[in-house]
Amino acid sequence: MLSYITDAVKTYEAAEQYILGIPKFTKKNSMENTRCFLKHLGYVDDRKVKIIHVAGTNGKGSVCAYLHSILKEAGFRTGMFTSPHLVLMRERFLINGEMVSEEAFLWAFQTVAEKLCDLPEVLQKASYHPTFFEYLFFMAVVLFGHYGVEYIIWETGLGGRLDATNAIDRKDVCVITSIGYDHMEYLGETLSEIAAEKAGIFRKNVPVVYFDKEKSVTETLEKCAVLAETFTFPVSFRAIKEINSHDKTIDFSLQSNYYGYIRFRVPTIALYQVENAVLAVAAVEQLADRTRISKEQLTEGVRKMRWEGRMEEIMPSVYLDGAHNTDGIRAFLKTARQDGCAGRRFLLFSMVQEKQYREVMDMLAGAELFDEIGVVAIQDKRALPLQELADYFRQYTEIRILEYVNLEDAMQDVCRRSAAGECVYIVGSLYLAGEVKALLRRHSHD
Repeated sequence: MLSYITDAVKTYEAAEQYILGIPKFTKKNSMENTRCFLKHLGYVDDRKVKIIHVAGTNGKGSVCAYLHSILKEAGFRTGMFTSPHLVLMRERFLINGEMVSEEAFLWAFQTVAEKLCDLPEVLQKASYHPTFFEYLFFMAVVLFGHYGVEYIIWETGLGGRLDATNAIDRKDVCVITSIGYDHMEYLGETLSEIAAEKAGIFRKNVPVVYFDKEKSVTETLEKCAVLAETFTFPVSFRAIKEINSHDKTIDFSLQSNYYGYIRFRVPTIALYQVENAVLAVAAVEQLADRTRISKEQLTEGVRKMRWEGRMEEIMPSVYLDGAHNTDGIRAFLKTARQDGCAGRRFLLFSMVQEKQYREVMDMLAGAELFDEIGVVAIQDKRALPLQELADYFRQYTEIRILEYVNLEDAMQDVCRRSAAGECVYIVGSLYLAGEVKALLRRHSHD
């Protein structure tokens, strides 16, 4: 039925374009159908492969990256599936810290496509086709199986309970990162409702790690754990000691349950990465393989972690952060206030419409932190128009608002400001972060 896919898609670029076009003709599938296709794909519950499943609102990608770095440092062959990508779709599939090749991406795409040509009767009746995210998830399953990884780190795309990654039942550890207000149209209006959706990844007797910092979230996660017949290992801020920020790094100490007292260094100025690193360490403590992971490997794994677009210094004194909801902006502002900037501060901002852009812009305008704010429209159909961005800021602040017709002009001004000793923050959306990274890569190849 779908043999034209394998006949027509012969290149990496064609495979990528096909996947990008999926939202135009598919619908949300039931978890039963997702599981059915996963089985049809040949997925088996190989207990030799360990599974870490990560859900939450903010910090999922960073926690996954810390876990990946620690396990790699300890000598485990590890696969990681994350979303979204910033520039290349291949960024979603990492094996031992490396993106898969274009050839491997195409092979995985075609492997999934071939299975779509021979669907079980139940899926044929449902006119089944994977969604955009499902197709990528199935490709990850194929790739990780092919490369024989020992650990797989799955990051949920949206929510948890109905997320495609939750089609995998056997897990070794579940991690819930910071819960905040995002995607409320799908996940619920309250933190408790959102937390309950995230907790849908829980499984019987699979340990759950989360930060105990919001009472309603903690109560919900604990109730969900009881219903799932599992047990939790909440992390308290009291376990974190002696946080000291330096020029480009943060040192802190952790009193952990298994490893005892450990001193860490994270290579960032982002204070929120301390919490993410601690969550990753707490998850490692619940692994059966923890006896094979030394303190030194743990600290080196944390120190070596790199994750693009999260308070990343892309040029001297120019920071790129994909904060896109109120909790993310709150964390960004906390870091910016303590970054030691001695000069003027400039913010370059953009956002997509379905996000909490009014609340986010209110927070940024009222922060009294920036000397000037620039706005630029993202090249996406959901982007907030340039004039709307500028007008909204002008309602809430007297500082100068600059409008840039395109990102190239904005980045030229950013470079000028950086050279003049100003601190520049590019914030507002991972889509913006991706466009900035793509522009920098193009210029580096010129």
